[in-house]
Amino acid sequence: MPRPILATIHTDALTHNLARARANAPDARAWAVVKANAYGHGLERAFEGLRAADGFALLDLDEAKRLRALDWRGPILLLEGCFDARDLELCSRLGLWHTIHCNEQIDMLAAHKTLLPHRIFLKMNSGMNRLGFKPERFRAAWTRLNVLPQVEEISLMTHFSDADGPKGIAAQLSAFNAVTHDLPGERNLSNSAGLMRHAPELAQASDWVRPGIVLYGSSSDFPEHSAADLGLAPTMTLSSKIIGLQNLVAGDSVGYGSQFVADAAMRIGVVACGYADGYPRHCGTGTPVLVNGVRTRLLGRVSMDMVMVDLTPVPQAAMGSEVTLWGRSASGAVLPIDEVAHAAGTVGYELMCALAQRVPVLLA
Repeated sequence: MPRPILATIHTDALTHNLARARANAPDARAWAVVKANAYGHGLERAFEGLRAADGFALLDLDEAKRLRALDWRGPILLLEGCFDARDLELCSRLGLWHTIHCNEQIDMLAAHKTLLPHRIFLKMNSGMNRLGFKPERFRAAWTRLNVLPQVEEISLMTHFSDADGPKGIAAQLSAFNAVTHDLPGERNLSNSAGLMRHAPELAQASDWVRPGIVLYGSSSDFPEHSAADLGLAPTMTLSSKIIGLQNLVAGDSVGYGSQFVADAAMRIGVVACGYADGYPRHCGTGTPVLVNGVRTRLLGRVSMDMVMVDLTPVPQAAMGSEVTLWGRSASGAVLPIDEVAHAAGTVGYELMCALAQRVPVLLA
């Protein structure tokens, strides 16, 4: 039989989380953000659960092609726009909407020969300082685009840097509104944190919202709010089985570097999962894990192919017992991916995207 590790993608949870995000902005249209191969879930697998979205937002032209191959005929937005003038040909052919965040992209568009004018999302750098025109340069960019025959419609867009923290969105929203208040065009503002934390402020400001991480059952501001607090369901389960058992006595150590030493007799399980599967190596002793749906802890260092777990709370555990590294166990118990990520000093996004190719994936 194959090695007993498995990632399960829960279509029903994707659908649920999209509806939960929509509820915070019922009058806006919703992008489903599916960049990075749908946050590691697989674009084709995630599509079925997210097809109620009004559009899909992503980065790569290859992913846009794959969406069209799935017979999606609605809007697709390139969040970083085009990287080369030749990309505009594909935008014309596939009907892609794209972001403009710099003068070079305007230059490419102005030189583009097309019979089909493009839908543009002009991005303001309102304080994130990644992509976009600074407020004092934004209207000039809008004016350049507005006279181009290659442009059908201009929408307005920004991204909030601190929507998930105490700084909030007020300063950036104010900067955006001060410049755009009299410009036509739909507004595309709310990321996951903005949508879940600042819905009242953004309710009248956003024509489009773009939920990302919340679609995949992860909180945008953990540990302040858990996924359960936000009414989200886990969309990915990483599960395996116990493939070995050891009985320790006081003084026995576990794993490379002897990072854990037993202070009394105990029983441990060896699990078929390691950092080569995408499980974070930085998870140490105490990282939560479920065995037969019962919460217990990791012991010692994560190896390439194995982790060790404490079976003290699960005395009935045996060879072949179910282990849930994150997600939903067979019994219905849930281990939030955010808790595992927090133990590794990272975020749930990274764990999802790091799922290794060697891990089989089941669509449920």
